[in-house]
Amino acid sequence: MRRSATLFGIILLVLSATAPALGVAGAQPAAQDSLECSFPLTVTDASGHEVTIGEEPQKIVTLGASAAQTMWEIGAKEKVTGISMFATYLEGADSREVVLSGRPATVDTERVVEMNPDLVFASNIIQNDTVSQIRDAGINVYRFSMATDIETIYEKTKLMGRLSGECEGAEQTVDAMRQRVNTVESAVSGEDKPRVFYGTGAGFTAGPNTFIGQVIAKAGGHNIAAEANASRPYFKMSAEFIAEQDPEYVVVGVPPSQLGNESRSYIPQDSVVRNTTAWEEGNIVVVNRNYLSQPAPRIVQPMTELASAFHPEAYAAANTTSTTEPTTTPPAATTDAASDGGTNTGTPGFGIATALVAVLGAALVARR
Repeated sequence: MRRSATLFGIILLVLSATAPALGVAGAQPAAQDSLECSFPLTVTDASGHEVTIGEEPQKIVTLGASAAQTMWEIGAKEKVTGISMFATYLEGADSREVVLSGRPATVDTERVVEMNPDLVFASNIIQNDTVSQIRDAGINVYRFSMATDIETIYEKTKLMGRLSGECEGAEQTVDAMRQRVNTVESAVSGEDKPRVFYGTGAGFTAGPNTFIGQVIAKAGGHNIAAEANASRPYFKMSAEFIAEQDPEYVVVGVPPSQLGNESRSYIPQDSVVRNTTAWEEGNIVVVNRNYLSQPAPRIVQPMTELASAFHPEAYAAANTTSTTEPTTTPPAATTDAASDGGTNTGTPGFGIATALVAVLGAALVARR
């Protein structure tokens, strides 16, 4: 019995020493501040309006695809009754009512009021007049500010957890996001940064002071938009400027239905990209547009894909696994995330700890 206890002690000692480096769930450093869900809750939104929520909301309308994606990821999708047309890609979203559509975004305010939700999440692109109309009907509306970086997405996710009464799911989601981002940053640390160009179908690019720009930077790339010295977060760059910067990688975001084609096929015949090193070397990185363009938890997926493309050897050496879905979904919603087309492979590096347990376990059996 003493030998058995000793071997068990060795297992626990080794695992406790290696778990932080391996990213084993439950072995990370303690969270900075544990979220607490309690009602009534009073908060001030981006418009300066004081929002008071008397009890946990059961019916929530999301006026913005990123808000809907966040609700899905924190395990609160059953509370969502209304969505944006750009959130219909989410598993099960076809049973929700589309109350936001078009470009620019137009809200069916009459329908939102008729639905009588307990709470409405409004993105920063929703007009103040629209928000006021819904509020005048006696409905709580929380309006978000523009997301500028990954940290903003963390905070937005946790806030949505508090407002919706889903603190545990929000906290788990943010912890998983941080772990994935830390893994990516560690993998590419010290590597040379290739020149990267990201462009939308409308000809806009994302500057370094945006969450998309930060995704490129954290993945180990240098956004050529930084050389433009533009004051606006999203702007257009001339073909001459792009050619002069000669990007080594080009990032293209497309709808999930268009993924899987040969990478060069996404570049139009008249695009200046065809005159760059990225085109010559076939460095066209195609990612899910819904994940890259929406400031929500799944942003870590394209970040992972970019890091793997920019620095394949360094990323492979980090013993990470790239999946089609980020592992940000809390346990209660894991099946739903997987049904979106992905596979939850667990924490990067966990296989090493499992093997270690197996080896020590075998030794224990031998002892017995």
